[in-house]
Amino acid sequence: MIHEDNHIILVVKPFNIPTQADISGDPDLLTIVKDYLKKKYNKPGEVFLGMVHRLDRPVGGLCLFAKTSKAASRLSEQIRNRTIKKEYAAVVSGSPREKSATLIHYLSKDRAKNRTAAYKNPKPEAKKAELSYEVVKTTGSRSLLRVMPVTGRGHQIRAQLAAIGHPIIGDLKYGAKEPTPGKNILLYATSLEFSHPVTKEEMRFDLDYPKEWGNF
Repeated sequence: MIHEDNHIILVVKPFNIPTQADISGDPDLLTIVKDYLKKKYNKPGEVFLGMVHRLDRPVGGLCLFAKTSKAASRLSEQIRNRTIKKEYAAVVSGSPREKSATLIHYLSKDRAKNRTAAYKNPKPEAKKAELSYEVVKTTGSRSLLRVMPVTGRGHQIRAQLAAIGHPIIGDLKYGAKEPTPGKNILLYATSLEFSHPVTKEEMRFDLDYPKEWGNF
C-alpha cells in the first residue's frame, strides 16, 4: 500500500493479476483490497470500493481506488475531464526515431480477440487516442520510454507504441517477438497526480520502474 485515508487507497498492482474479477476466476486486485479493508477495520458485510481506473492484467504499478461513493464519483469526474495525470515506464523494441513525440491514433477494439487496432486516420466508431513519450535510455535493441497518456483508452499505450513499430517487450498480442520470463509486459504505472476528491489537496505519487528490469 502506498497511501490510505478515509476516502482513497492507492496500492501497487502486481503483474499478471486482473484489476477486477474476470472469467479466469483468478484472484483480482479489487477483491484483495476489499478483503484487506474488511479485516483491517473489522467490517461486517460488503465493503465499498470504487475502481477509479484499470490496469491491464500483464501491467503493474500504481492503482487508485475510492473508499466512498462520493470519492469515486469525484475521481471519475477527474478522469472524464482528463485532470488526473498518469505516467508509465515502458521498455520497447528498438529506438524511436523521434526522442520525444506526441502520438495521435484512432483506436478500434476487437472485443472477441481483446485487441485494439490503431489507425492514423479517423474511422467509423474508432476513438481518438493521444499520448506523449520521451526516450529515457537506449540499451542495445531496447529503449526505456517515459509515457504520458492524455486519453485513457483500453490498450492505448500498447497499441500506439506498436503502431509506430516499437511494441512493448513481452507484449505478444501487439507484435513482441517473445514473452518475458514472467509472462508480463514491460509496462509499469509509475506516477499519478490528482486532486484529492474531498480535501482538494493536490497529490502526486511516484514509483521507480521494477529493479528486475535492470538493463532491460
